[in-house]
Amino acid sequence: FLTYMSGCGASFYQCEESKPLLGEMSEGNNNTKLGAGPCKRSLHHCSSSGMRYKLLHEGDIQVCVVKHPRTFLSKILTSKFLRRWEPHHLTLTDSSLTSATPTGYMETSLSYSSIEDLQLLSWDNAPKYCVQLSFPGGTVLLQAANSYLRDQWFHSLQWKKKIYKYRKVLNNPSRWDVVLKEIRALVDMALTSPLQDESIHQAPLHIISTLLAENSNLSTQDHENIIVAIAPLLENNHPPPDLCEFFCKHCRERPRSMVVIEVFTPVVQRILKHNMDFGKCPRLRLFTQEYILALNELNAGMEVVKKFVHSMHGPTGQCPHPRVLPNLVAVCLAAIYSCYEEFINSRDNSPSLKEIRNGCQQQNDRKPPMPLRLLPPSIPISSPAPSLPLSPPPSIVNSSEILVELERNNNSANAKRKGGPAGGDSEPNLIDCLLVSPAVNMLSIQLPAQADRVLGCFALILKMLSDYDDWRPALASLLQPIPFPKEALAHAKFTKELKYVIQRFAEDPRQEVHSCLLSVRSGKDGWFQLYSPGGVACDDDGELFASMVHILMGSCYKTKKFLLSLAENKLGPCMLLALRGNQTMVEILCLMLEYNIIENKDTQLQIISTLESTQVGLRMYEQLCDRQRELKELQRKGGPTRLTLPSKSTDADLARLLSSGSFGNLENLSLAFTNVTSACAEQLIKLPSLKQLNLWSTQFGDAGLRLLSEHLACLQVLNLCETPVTDAGLLALSSMKSLCSLNMNSTKLTADTYEDLKVKTPTVH
Repeated sequence: FLTYMSGCGASFYQCEESKPLLGEMSEGNNNTKLGAGPCKRSLHHCSSSGMRYKLLHEGDIQVCVVKHPRTFLSKILTSKFLRRWEPHHLTLTDSSLTSATPTGYMETSLSYSSIEDLQLLSWDNAPKYCVQLSFPGGTVLLQAANSYLRDQWFHSLQWKKKIYKYRKVLNNPSRWDVVLKEIRALVDMALTSPLQDESIHQAPLHIISTLLAENSNLSTQDHENIIVAIAPLLENNHPPPDLCEFFCKHCRERPRSMVVIEVFTPVVQRILKHNMDFGKCPRLRLFTQEYILALNELNAGMEVVKKFVHSMHGPTGQCPHPRVLPNLVAVCLAAIYSCYEEFINSRDNSPSLKEIRNGCQQQNDRKPPMPLRLLPPSIPISSPAPSLPLSPPPSIVNSSEILVELERNNNSANAKRKGGPAGGDSEPNLIDCLLVSPAVNMLSIQLPAQADRVLGCFALILKMLSDYDDWRPALASLLQPIPFPKEALAHAKFTKELKYVIQRFAEDPRQEVHSCLLSVRSGKDGWFQLYSPGGVACDDDGELFASMVHILMGSCYKTKKFLLSLAENKLGPCMLLALRGNQTMVEILCLMLEYNIIENKDTQLQIISTLESTQVGLRMYEQLCDRQRELKELQRKGGPTRLTLPSKSTDADLARLLSSGSFGNLENLSLAFTNVTSACAEQLIKLPSLKQLNLWSTQFGDAGLRLLSEHLACLQVLNLCETPVTDAGLLALSSMKSLCSLNMNSTKLTADTYEDLKVKTPTVH
């Protein structure tokens, strides 16, 4: 893609990777030309050698005023022997040099415009460390404590005087060729100044942004020349808000301009790499959004955007910039929300972003919501579930840009989401309106062409982000709360692109990724619920839902808790998919029966009938019956109370031993120094009376611990010394209320987890 060369004498050059992009752009817009001041103008940076100073705004200094001697007596009084010095605390304002105690020499402020010359004192036998300010009628001497402070005062005064001059000149422009020269001189002055301060680069940018805001009738060529002139300042600085709006306008009106590629690219790259909070400057986010849309207008379209995203990630497998992904996601979410902003504002009767910026936040000043009219019954609208009662005919909302077909679910779940009883007057929380909830309204919105292109562009960017392995965990976490307008989730094109992202999450073997498919908190729907049969986004008869269930069941989750959740909320979809022969759902139904998840006898019989209706289900149900008979025999009272397996025994050895008879009385089991792994937990949870378990120096890990914590409620003593368990598995032990002795020596336990366990399991020692 493009790189932005920095350093002494750096220029805007095209690297080899950028040639196809620029070639495609020039093909699509051969008439694009840059006038005076092309994009390849050299950047003049100050030399890295020499002293650097912080810009002074105020300070203590000795002041002496020497007026021009006109008589013999005045010459005597101004001699160095009779010269009088006054201490003052001076402040360098934007227009003058003033004293905190306006008396004596500094009774009146000294305007920068009245200073004719500014230099270090060079008289013969002059006092040390002095700065000389010449004005009509005399000289002001400022004496500092040392040479460094003197130079700091000198450079600060020089900067204030010059910036004051440029501000006056550029506030009243006459000839734009002269203005352009002044802007370049101002930029060069900022780049070569020995002062190191944020305001040194920001002050010229604010002056130029004010100039552009007050002269909106400039030609496109003048706009581009000014942008090119200030480009060196943007190398290490974010553009101020007013300048961002000007850049946004340029991206919208001239998306194929070379300025967008050569000047804006390094600016946007810096924003994405270094911005910490778009909330403090939302115009930076808007500018980034408009820049990406401008890239999408090129001939190659999304291929150019893809190259840009890849340039932000970098060529290695690990992105070196941790802020890039959150910033890109924030830009995408804001752009997607903007497609539906008008409708959401009219629906919620809330102020738009523009009104908020203008200070209009009073709801009583807003226009009433637009009236609804009935939708002709011939237009089909999907319903969330046949069992849910529906209100009278759906309704439609017309606005200047958006056609909305709306169907409301008239049930008490809306009241529960609002936190009040059914029929209450409480207003829904704005965030709850934007996020998907169990009682989400089903909306079908026809977007205008431009909004549809914006939605498609940023949905594709989310797809690109999900393809990077190192970005996927953070991306899954950012998208876990489903931070999209609910109207977008009813948009077929958007949900199709989003489905690819969710599939990437489901296929990822890392727990921190696929765990984000579940809801962020109880009472909220997650991607797992949305893509279940009958869910808002399901369009594949539950194939993605089944794959999500498979990966979630196969990972280190609390299996019993997950099965309980499925039985309470998704039993219907599970049975439907099992009827269609889905093996994962057949296994789920068998596990529900095996773990006694279903208490209702009729429901149990219905599940059994479902399993027996297919060949795969019948086979697994017969295997379940065989396991239940073996379990009943294993748990029959009798057998030893203590058991120790020989060293080097394996999981298969333990399973073979437990299948040999009854172990209903077994309370103490030692597997120390054996080769058992987490797989043996499937056998251990069949021992109902087990109270003491020794796993010293085994390969028993986190997956086994989670299973034990669910099923061995009577376990009192557990030895995990020298096992590979980690914090993730040890935290699961907090649910074992009977546990009173726990040995975690030589494990990967961290101090934070240890303190957490002490709080959650106070009876354990």
